[in-house]
Amino acid sequence: MLYELREYTAVPGRFPALVKRFNDHTLELFEKRGIDVVFIAHAELGENSTGEIVYLVRWDSYQQLADTWAAFFVDPEWVQVKQDSERDGPVVSAVRRRILNTNPFERQGGDG
Repeated sequence: MLYELREYTAVPGRFPALVKRFNDHTLELFEKRGIDVVFIAHAELGENSTGEIVYLVRWDSYQQLADTWAAFFVDPEWVQVKQDSERDGPVVSAVRRRILNTNPFERQGGDG
């Protein structure tokens, strides 16, 4: 099992627009594409806590991850949503992502 941790930092003053895009469109489009969002949250304390969305996606394989994102980013519905939400300027200033692999920590049987 793979997990992808994605962190989106909003352009100053544009955090409400980023949240609105996720709530009104992005999460639904993720669901349509089979993107399994395990959780999504706003960072309340620490670095970038005034304008960061963090979410975790579960994947079965690297191939699924690559194929699904490739299809998502060219999906006409997503392209339109992104354009519409950025009429007043970009909403994201930075995206960080990490792929997390749980395999070294899964029990291989027995009491562990």
